[in-house]
Amino acid sequence: MDRAQLPLNALRAFEAAARHLSFTRAAAELCVSQGAVSHQVAQLERRLGTPLFRRLPRGLALTDEGQALVPVVADAFDRIGGTLDRFAGGHLREVLTLGVVGTFAVGWLLARIDDFSRLHPHIDLRLLTNNNRVDLAGEGLDLAIRFGDGAWHGTHADHLMDAPLTPLCASSLAARLTHPEDLARETLLRSYRADEWPRWFEAAGMRCPPLKGAVFDSSALMVASATLGRGVALAPPAMFEQDLRTERLVRPFPIEIHCGSYWLTRLMSRQDTPAMAAFRQWLKDTV
Repeated sequence: MDRAQLPLNALRAFEAAARHLSFTRAAAELCVSQGAVSHQVAQLERRLGTPLFRRLPRGLALTDEGQALVPVVADAFDRIGGTLDRFAGGHLREVLTLGVVGTFAVGWLLARIDDFSRLHPHIDLRLLTNNNRVDLAGEGLDLAIRFGDGAWHGTHADHLMDAPLTPLCASSLAARLTHPEDLARETLLRSYRADEWPRWFEAAGMRCPPLKGAVFDSSALMVASATLGRGVALAPPAMFEQDLRTERLVRPFPIEIHCGSYWLTRLMSRQDTPAMAAFRQWLKDTV
């Protein structure tokens, strides 16, 4: 069917009538007469060569053909409406879906994201947090901020910042810590990366004690536990500057280890959009 000849008014009348199963209620929604809706539907039925409704004494019922047509028409109108809703100030709002490892989102991005929105008001930014296990294609992500070595198969990675790890704990617990050896008497909270504490104790020149603390899939959650005095976390202090300034957290020792960095990633097969390029440039400039 020629798009120029699509019976849009008739399709709109049909969709409203199918939703309400009533010409009268469809007419009230469309601000037209009941006769106009009935006439539009009848025209569509003649054009298709099949009835779309069974006229009943107390309303309407869809025929098999009408039931097959409803989801197609409803989806088309929803997509048109969704696109029109993305216009603001004469510009089409571009959607940018960003996956962010939770620690970076809470510790760095949220305090600065309003600046990006102010500079790019026509980009509809959607944030999805994760624990660093990311499926860019499967989750429909344009970009993802991740922690690691930057070597992810099929992925392009831009380095953002290093994030060395060091022990962090509540001030009440830190009062008991004079030397690294004192940590052997404390609960050592752990991330899912099992080698971090052994590497830190190696850097401190001593053997790692048995690890019995809880295992967390999020550094933000692990450090939240540490602020409550439930143990010592090994985490990047750059992501917890506010807690360190207010002394909710204390850094008892200067020793730190480098286990990875934060990276902005995208699929190599993914074409850059203007929104992706704008966010990448803003992020690089801000970092």
